[in-house]
Amino acid sequence: MIVAGRQFRTRLIVGTGKYASFPLMRACHEASGAEMVTVAVRRVNLKDRSKESLLDFIDRDRVAILPNTAGCYTAEDAVRAARLGREAGLSEWVKLEVIGDEKTLYPDTEALVEATKILVDEGFVVLPYTNDDVVVAKKLEAAGAAAVMPLGAPIGSGLGIQNAGNLGLIREAISIPMIVDAGVGTASDAAVAMELGADGVLMNTAIAEARDPVKMAAAMKLAVESGRLAFEAGRMPRRRYASASSPPEGIVGVFGAGARR
Repeated sequence: MIVAGRQFRTRLIVGTGKYASFPLMRACHEASGAEMVTVAVRRVNLKDRSKESLLDFIDRDRVAILPNTAGCYTAEDAVRAARLGREAGLSEWVKLEVIGDEKTLYPDTEALVEATKILVDEGFVVLPYTNDDVVVAKKLEAAGAAAVMPLGAPIGSGLGIQNAGNLGLIREAISIPMIVDAGVGTASDAAVAMELGADGVLMNTAIAEARDPVKMAAAMKLAVESGRLAFEAGRMPRRRYASASSPPEGIVGVFGAGARR
């Protein structure tokens, strides 16, 4: 996966929230093989680095930090959070979130485009979390986003990919990477996202809230890999009626005339 000229060997991005402990979070990161993890700027103690922090459990020599502006409801707040993350040395990359509805956590797309323009002008590498709207995706690309991150379903819902048609349209409409973010509940959901042509998948709750988070992290790694391979291979055409797996030619010659009755 290549984003803003940077190459990643894996197409899976994972989060850092909701884990029972930081050591468990680290074990899941290792099992997932992820080379990028998201960190909410609001969750990091930027004033007192002497206290234990989730950053202490991330191998920053191997894993890139992707700060996110989770919890921001205006373009101004999101821009401020991104600036704080960069000033604190987290990264100049940012997963941009501007939430517009408290219940669904759907993004405020107008404010999202506005914040993207501001941050791109300031030199940030912006990956905006957006809805499954083709028009908004194109506007974000025009605003300078390095990738678009449409939701598969509401954040933390685990409903799986609810909008396959729209995700396919977004993939066709933009030239920058599409990373499906939010809604994945299990490994098959991740595979479906990749089979639709996604360049990557970002997830957190599906791993953190699994009965065995480490096993689920490993399953997600394999699902993303297999889904990408399936996309590259190209699925067989869908048919209305059955089509025999074995061709009829040659059956009579081997088994006699009665073989086709």
